[in-house]
Amino acid sequence: MNSEALGKLLLLDMPYGKYKGRKLADLPGHYLGWMAREGFPRGELGALLALMYELDHNNLRGLLDPLRARR
Repeated sequence: MNSEALGKLLLLDMPYGKYKGRKLADLPGHYLGWMAREGFPRGELGALLALMYELDHNNLRGLLDPLRARR
């Protein structure tokens, strides 16, 4: 995990699906869990969704708060 990836969670929008247009950092936990069970997409999007799932699953969403404050 690096700070650049954490920053991307706050910048990038979900490109498709039920939560299209929502920031990756703001996706609900149940959706991230579903994605984890079904399989994350390939590439950078999948890696970022997997990172967000780990943050959510381990109750670490607060790590994004200092980055949110800078924006």
